[in-house]
Amino acid sequence: MVSAKDLELKLQDLYKKKKYSEIIFQITSRTTEEERNAGLFVLLGISRMSLGLKDKNQVSLAVQDFKKGYLKEQNGVNGFNALTNFVLASSILSDFENTNVDFDEIKSFYQVLPKPFRDQRAINIAMSTVHSRLSDYKGMVFHLEKIIKSKEFIAQDLCNYGYWRCFDKNWTQSKFLEFGQFVNENLSEYSQKDIVPLSDKKNEKIRVGFLSADINGSHSINYFLKTVLENYDKKNFEIILFTNSLKDEKTAERITNLASKTIDVGKLDNLRAFNTIREFNLDIMIDIMGYTSRNRIEFYKNRLAKKQVIWMGYCNTSGLENMDYIISDPNLIKQDEQKFYSEKVIYLPEIWNCHCGFDFERKENPPPFINNKYFTFGSFNSFNKINPDVVNVWSNILKRVSKSKLVLKTSQKNHTLKRLKELFKKNNVLESIEFTGRQEDLKNHLITYNGIDIALDTFPYNGVTTSFEAIWMGVPVITMAGYNFNSRCGESINKNLNMERMVARDEDDYVDKVVNLSNNHDDYIKLRKSIFLDALKSPLFNVQNYSKSFFEALERIVN
Repeated sequence: MVSAKDLELKLQDLYKKKKYSEIIFQITSRTTEEERNAGLFVLLGISRMSLGLKDKNQVSLAVQDFKKGYLKEQNGVNGFNALTNFVLASSILSDFENTNVDFDEIKSFYQVLPKPFRDQRAINIAMSTVHSRLSDYKGMVFHLEKIIKSKEFIAQDLCNYGYWRCFDKNWTQSKFLEFGQFVNENLSEYSQKDIVPLSDKKNEKIRVGFLSADINGSHSINYFLKTVLENYDKKNFEIILFTNSLKDEKTAERITNLASKTIDVGKLDNLRAFNTIREFNLDIMIDIMGYTSRNRIEFYKNRLAKKQVIWMGYCNTSGLENMDYIISDPNLIKQDEQKFYSEKVIYLPEIWNCHCGFDFERKENPPPFINNKYFTFGSFNSFNKINPDVVNVWSNILKRVSKSKLVLKTSQKNHTLKRLKELFKKNNVLESIEFTGRQEDLKNHLITYNGIDIALDTFPYNGVTTSFEAIWMGVPVITMAGYNFNSRCGESINKNLNMERMVARDEDDYVDKVVNLSNNHDDYIKLRKSIFLDALKSPLFNVQNYSKSFFEALERIVN
């Protein structure tokens, strides 16, 4: 029988050597659960986590180990370490499908932690993740603010905070600018001796770079990027794609083959990636990530190119003093609002974005209500965009339009789904909601729109791709005009379709527009037919006109 001291020494040695499987074997084979103290449970859980964060079973077992460790020692350091790790592991477990995660328990355990433990950056990151699973924006912001106030943040923490604020209707545009300036002040500044200097050498062609983590065949952003890559003047422009992640090499070729060159900087550290891009002597670098995931926002603080532009991926100001321009249209940023953007506004004449369409034959289909004898509403936006205000508005519509139903479609985790069901149940309309998963096959995904009479946009964070998809399939979209870029995307889309009547002023107007349209069948049928016939002729899908305007704007920047 090995003594407790000998086992401890053996485990210490194994931990130094990172032999986690052996640690698990030693603890589970030589001790019973009753014999294990909090320290052993913590070590057991950490070892399971170290074996693989992508292994749901290991993470689930680790969560149990940490909980048992805390229950063994509820008022000691080992117990609090167990509890800390329990919160961290639970947040990771919540990212897996079909997992039973007790979010109320996680939140209650967090409150038990002493302040020094509760203030750790890792804990607040985990708790922000927990609240994101519940689409609790206030909770997310609370924990991200704690990190920011502690001064222990990294660039991605700042970006997460700025991104999630886009879901907050109470945040003014002046606050977005103020926060962006704070981000600018706190990004890393590279030493001049470590970086490749910007060249004064003039290129034969205007050399334009695009930087994104989403250049792959499945991401929706590529349908907009393809519009400009297929239609640029190769005599005057050279286009280089810098990708932070090629998740799908095969389908990514559809995009990357359209550029002069594609450079993968995803696996390079910040300084190497920055210098790699600088060596291309770009006239213009266009960022299509902003504050979204896997961004390299600090690159722009240190200037990648002679001119820097933000477009598409993040519909708001960056706040960076070296981000020179933002691409917009007259509907998104009003002339008197330019002061709330650190960038100079490039106004494209019609719409800020243009979709290249799909390799799928469009067919005009009869409105579903004709056969169904009831109206079917739909929203295929991310569940993160469906906040309690949106739920209340949609619930009022369902109550006022007899026998109607609402189809919600997403690939998001079951925790968010559960939260939404609870909200609709509270509004007594859950029986009118149909939840469906997102199809992997694009054709089948688009065909789903044939079962929708009216698409309902989210607010204050509007849909973009989902609205383009719906209109391409001939389905009208009701949206609500907001107060800034990301809350006016729906307005710009509908106005460029000459469908201003589908833009609501406020929540009451939103409900009234949907109800009135649903009750006026003749008007609705004419509207649907008009959208189907006019969509491809509109600025939404006129790739030639859009590309001409886009590259003329880039020429003005350079010249």
